[in-house]
Amino acid sequence: MSVFDLSSRTVLVTGATSGIGYETARQLAERGATVLVHGRTAEDAQAATDKLVAVAGIDAAQLCAFSADFTRLEEVETMARRVVVEHPHLDVLVNNAATAAPERHTLTADGNEIALQVNFLAHYLLTCLLEPALTTDPGGRVVNVSSSLHRTASIQWSDPHRARRYSRLAAYAQSQLALTVFAADPRVTAVSVHPGVCETDLLPLYANSGEPATEGAAHVVRLCDPATEIVNGTYYDRDQRVEPAPVATEDRTLKRLTKLADQLVGQHA
Repeated sequence: MSVFDLSSRTVLVTGATSGIGYETARQLAERGATVLVHGRTAEDAQAATDKLVAVAGIDAAQLCAFSADFTRLEEVETMARRVVVEHPHLDVLVNNAATAAPERHTLTADGNEIALQVNFLAHYLLTCLLEPALTTDPGGRVVNVSSSLHRTASIQWSDPHRARRYSRLAAYAQSQLALTVFAADPRVTAVSVHPGVCETDLLPLYANSGEPATEGAAHVVRLCDPATEIVNGTYYDRDQRVEPAPVATEDRTLKRLTKLADQLVGQHA
């Protein structure tokens, strides 16, 4: 991948304390970007920024730590409002944070199935709340880190929390399909990308071995470059633009998903 200058760009990366998120933050900062490093807790976020300075040699002035537990929508709302105040010009939002659905059916304190909330609803809410800060200048965009597993999924409209029939793989895949569909939302310019099967905490959902997280992150970082032209709603498998699952391109699906997400995030939007 060619080295490009991002010194004028401000990028928020969710789930930036490990795996692809951490490597994305590192590569963006190495190219000069100001990176807002999100972690589940303030301690996690600060530890990641400290590591970026001490190990990767990043200038501390380029990094800002932010925290929100995505299992609590109130914390997502609080973080979003802080970002808008402190960084009113945000060039890129990388929706990367993700959790593997647990073996047993689990609801958050907000009453949502945990993978659906962490992987999709929290990012839906965050994106909507950050809309005033997300620039409409050329190159401004949202990059959703999705998964090829979205192709195996269906959204259970009458039972999105899968209370009646739960499987961790189906719950995870549903959350990734929702995130992929969301990239077509006309309110922001967005794309989604499958970064490949990488050595991260999510690896057991895919395979026994994977590529280094640095390689997956490179595909995300490329889409953050304003020189990379994108079309709203497009989907990438690593560095190749491909068609997502057919359902992900249906206007009806996007409308139904938006209505469902608005209901589930409730008063926080």
